[in-house]
Parts: sequence; structure tokens; C-alpha cells
Amino acid sequence: MAANQGLLRRITARPDVLGGKPIVRDLRISVELLLGLLAQGVAPEEILDDYPGLEQDDMCTCAAYAHAVTARRLLATDRRRIVQLRANTMLAALHG
Repeated sequence: MAANQGLLRRITARPDVLGGKPIVRDLRISVELLLGLLAQGVAPEEILDDYPGLEQDDMCTCAAYAHAVTARRLLATDRRRIVQLRANTMLAALHG
């Protein structure tokens, strides 16, 4: 987890750059672009060749960012489900 936190420091977001999208090391290369390329099957080595300012750790950073965002959303969804289940249980007990 600590390694992911270190990687995530490479991600920045500024309102004046790409509309505030998360970018890698202030390079004006969005995390979304890199994840999209990877999702299309473009090899990390090819991406690194096409974007000389990028480093191998930047590719890992994008994966860590995607993981963190997904984990946070899943956790929030699980919390909402628990709250809804408790509310349904309470309503059933009142009307039961």
C-alpha cells in the first residue's frame, strides 16, 4: 500500500491543465489517455517510445490510480448497500 501511495504522488490535477483531469507528473499527459491506450492493447514499451517524457513508473502509477479509484468506488457502493439493508430491515421491523 505504501508503494502505491508513493506512485500516486506522481498524479496531479490542475484546473488550468486539461480541464483538471488527472495527469502524470505535470506532463500534460492524462491518466485517462494512458489507461485508454493500455486498454486498447498498446504495449507499455510502445507508449514509452511515443511519449519520451514518460517513465516506466508512470505506467505503474496509472494502474495504481485506477486501482485506488475503483477500490474507493466499490467501498462507497458497499457502504450504500449496507445502509440500504439496515433501512429495509428497520422498515420491515416497523411494518412487520
